[in-house]
Amino acid sequence: MINIYVGNLAYTATEEDLRRAFEQYGEVATTSVIMDRDTGRSRGFGFVEMVNDQDARNAIEGMNLQEIAGRKVTVNEARPRERGPGGGGGGDRGRRGGGGGGHGRY
Repeated sequence: MINIYVGNLAYTATEEDLRRAFEQYGEVATTSVIMDRDTGRSRGFGFVEMVNDQDARNAIEGMNLQEIAGRKVTVNEARPRERGPGGGGGGDRGRRGGGGGGHGRY
């Protein structure tokens, strides 16, 4: 399965709009419009996963710069998400000193 990035989405575009647009190229497995956690509003991009890789490639070529919900979208194969600075959590706190322990002396 190929995951397809759809950018420049109208803020009013829905997952169903994406499904309808991409189904003309083949079977769509999933669609998602990415929403802002704070505002609950679309962030202007989404993803489509298609069952067949060749259908997905045809959809990328055919849908790029086409209109969905009144706005021309940019469409390409989604790249894996990169972890930037500050992301990720934890790490080995023991090496930095001061990371736990110290509940009295024995």
